[in-house]
Amino acid sequence: MESPTRFILTEHSAALWRVTFNNPPVNLVDATMTSQLNALFTRAEASDSLAVIIFDSADPDFYLAHYDLSDENELRHVLAHPEEVHPWTALLARLGSLPLATISSIRGRARGAGSEFLLATDIRFASREKAIVGQFEIGMSAIAGGGPASRLPALVGRGRTFEILYGGLDYDGALAEQYGYVNRALPDKELDGFVDEFASRVASFDVQTIRDIKHFVNLVTQRPEAEYKDQMDAFWAAVNRPAQQYVAQHLFEAGLQQRSDVELDLPRWVTRFQYHSGSSVE
Repeated sequence: MESPTRFILTEHSAALWRVTFNNPPVNLVDATMTSQLNALFTRAEASDSLAVIIFDSADPDFYLAHYDLSDENELRHVLAHPEEVHPWTALLARLGSLPLATISSIRGRARGAGSEFLLATDIRFASREKAIVGQFEIGMSAIAGGGPASRLPALVGRGRTFEILYGGLDYDGALAEQYGYVNRALPDKELDGFVDEFASRVASFDVQTIRDIKHFVNLVTQRPEAEYKDQMDAFWAAVNRPAQQYVAQHLFEAGLQQRSDVELDLPRWVTRFQYHSGSSVE
């Protein structure tokens, strides 16, 4: 595995690794990150001793902002090859099936694909004051593509899933804990110590037992993979429609994917540029 450029890998021990997302300016998910995570997962799956991976962020304001929407070549490829499973969809399914414990330690914004990533991990711990999670895609006239319509109901229930996906709002650590979006929210100053202690405890146990637990829990909690492909296909179909293009164009002009107020307060900004009959994409 070549040295990653989208995250920092720290191997604390043979049993415990840490992946720290580090993709300035706002920790976007992109094709390069997906490829590098896949390479990491290949290493993880081949290990006889690895028990736990922690996923955290080097940026206190952005855990993973969302997917990079600026690559027009990706849209053309997706529309030309509808039979393919999108790499992000495949990666999240692989993450959920890794034969080890995966822990998200959330500080900063995890929206869109960032939220989808943490939903695919086994356990989610959040900073009470500094974690922000949500699915904003409805504000861009699109369904969330990475599977939250399938993963959220088991965590938060049907009604709250609709609230999250229909509303496109942010949820702070405290409310996310109340809803079940995250396992628990801790005071920010306690988050790192708690996660380290918990992960070290899990990593001290028998690896095969951890794998057995993961296997049997997955048997009753994982959804059919076809659901995830259908949701991603619906997302990319939306990206090809005038409504999504209209919102995206105006958000990019205002500062989307830059370190800007748009990214800091995205749910508010998406409501400024909604598409109506007669609107045009220049």
